[in-house]
Amino acid sequence: MAFIDDIKRTYRQGSMLMRLIFINIGVFVILRLLSLGVMLFGGTAVHVLSWVELPADWWHLLRRPWTLLTYMFVHNDMLHILFNMLWLYWLGRIFMEFFSSKQLSGLYILGGLGGAVLYLLVSNLAPHFVGGPLIGASASVIAIVVAVAVYVPDYKIGLLFLGQVAIKWIAIVTVLIAVLSLDGANIGGNIAHIGGAAVGAWFSLCIRRGHDVTRPLNASIDFVVGLFNGRSFKMPSFKRDSRQPAGQGGAQQTAAAGRRPDDLVSEEELDIILGKIKVSGYDALTDEEKDKLFKASRRRSP
Repeated sequence: MAFIDDIKRTYRQGSMLMRLIFINIGVFVILRLLSLGVMLFGGTAVHVLSWVELPADWWHLLRRPWTLLTYMFVHNDMLHILFNMLWLYWLGRIFMEFFSSKQLSGLYILGGLGGAVLYLLVSNLAPHFVGGPLIGASASVIAIVVAVAVYVPDYKIGLLFLGQVAIKWIAIVTVLIAVLSLDGANIGGNIAHIGGAAVGAWFSLCIRRGHDVTRPLNASIDFVVGLFNGRSFKMPSFKRDSRQPAGQGGAQQTAAAGRRPDDLVSEEELDIILGKIKVSGYDALTDEEKDKLFKASRRRSP
């Protein structure tokens, strides 16, 4: 039991990124064990996966609506989950340099839902084009990749044999592969990838306009968790108005700003820092500029 306790402690103390990875690995292990148990009684792994994978038709979806969420935590085999989790870890760390942990989890879910919606639309409008159920975290991960690429397109990543490459090219190649692979064996998966990419771009474009599309989802999750924990939650307003007086809903933000005046970064400073990233890359920033960028991203988060 000490091993289980260590896992629980690591999960509780870890970042949201590590929690997402833990959840994916945990689901993978549990489903594999259940599949082995079912096989002992003459069944197959398909019987287990059918309860958590996203079906292609609306009738089966109505009977198992939870699969809209569960499918994005399910993987076929070791290579499938290994590739997705490495991709999530590398790009998730970059995402966390500019956004909050709640935005990461919110975008993970929204990206998966975006992939699911596009998959279902194509599956039902052109059933001959797509077949079979959908599983995997790829749509969620690609949403995170594209979100970073749209927000800081010239952020440099070191790649083996290629050296420093701007993240925008990684996102472009990833989406291009999905589009060019629509005539391949994994048509449904590639359609979901495109849907996830669209959500990621939408997220960053909205952030640039001062609107966080993950706030309603995260507020709803907090509300439900609060009910299970026996706490009373008041649903927050999803629209942010910088002109709102402190006495009419902005008191908490004003008080927080009063307690942490150093966290305030002007829009002019932020524009200068982002312009420097666009020209020279993130590594060209000084420690002070990186600290200001981090504080600004935290201030924008819910």
